[in-house]
Amino acid sequence: MRTITVGQLGRIVTGNTPPRNQPDLYGDATIFIKPTDISENSKYTFEPEECYSEKGTNKYRTSLIPKGATCVVTIGSIGKKMTMAHRDCFINQAMNAIIPNEDFDNEYVYYLLKNNLSKLKSLDSGTSSGRENVSKSAFSNMELQVIEDKEVQGRIGGILSAYDDLIENNQRQIKLLEEAAMRLYKEWFVNLRFPGHENISNMDGVPEGWEKTTIEKVCQTIGGGTPSTKNRSFYEGGKILWVTPTDITKNNCIVLLDTEKKITEAGLKGSSAKLLPSDTILMTSRASVGYFGLCEKEVCTNQGFISCIPNNENSKMYLLYNLINRVDEIRKKAGGATYLEISKSTFRNLDIILPDEIILSMFQDHIYPMIKEIRVIKKQIENSKQARDRLLPKLMSGEIEV
Repeated sequence: MRTITVGQLGRIVTGNTPPRNQPDLYGDATIFIKPTDISENSKYTFEPEECYSEKGTNKYRTSLIPKGATCVVTIGSIGKKMTMAHRDCFINQAMNAIIPNEDFDNEYVYYLLKNNLSKLKSLDSGTSSGRENVSKSAFSNMELQVIEDKEVQGRIGGILSAYDDLIENNQRQIKLLEEAAMRLYKEWFVNLRFPGHENISNMDGVPEGWEKTTIEKVCQTIGGGTPSTKNRSFYEGGKILWVTPTDITKNNCIVLLDTEKKITEAGLKGSSAKLLPSDTILMTSRASVGYFGLCEKEVCTNQGFISCIPNNENSKMYLLYNLINRVDEIRKKAGGATYLEISKSTFRNLDIILPDEIILSMFQDHIYPMIKEIRVIKKQIENSKQARDRLLPKLMSGEIEV
């Protein structure tokens, strides 16, 4: 083991953002990764929001990041986000990429930086806007302990990559299941090709036996609350899952297994939060409106949610996917000067077409097993992450020899 700086790992490249008043620099030629595209739960960023055009690619070719480079967020929320380039790409100015030299294995460098990511916090110099910031020079001079033998580096990278490959495969399975569920919803309830549709007459787009009603008639709608943060007894040792919008928005999946924060029984009683039964439909209703979650455990939420408990258990999956399919409509109903919010009264008055009991039950029987399968896969993902994270510091320190 020896001590080196990040700059000694290879070439450091800071990204940039082409001027927005030159739209011809944007297109579909080369992916453009920004911190907002990066998930803390994934090694790679497969679907960034934007790409450079051919013209943009040619103009900024000297800052092209090659496949295998490690890209670290150094402005904004530092010490949390990084990604590995799965193909040649560009990054924005809030990130620095390390392109390893011939002495270092690409995978090893990624996990070396991952193991030292928290060190960035100590290098924060701040900015006039108050954002966290680590300069390129400070990042380049950050010290690391490295294993010099490149073959050993490669073996370490291979061991840890196996876990991340398994995680990525499982995440793809979840995405396929979610897409399959939404396709079935649209086939049955948008295209109206549900089982037996040939024998059912329609009146103004509503099949015979179905009911046109409102959200408030098909489910209970419940708000949330936040226990006072000044009372430590409301949080310390808490075991009740307390969902905040961050838990949902960073989840990238309808299924929710856990929450970042938990509260105590005293916290629940001392606030307007309500204990909700398992599989309650959770919808963010403030700021980031229209994100959904479903948890197999009892939960409560903060005030940034409207939670839905269907009156008919068999309508749960239909209601969930009906709302997901209407997210644009829901967001348009939100208002507010400081931040967007859809009120409970506005939400309750949304129209909804409720299918007959037989179709609701059939849809539930098709979809709920997918939800259960996603839960199993998500638990496998969490187990893989925990195993990887336990191994990571031990492999990097040489405590475990390979």
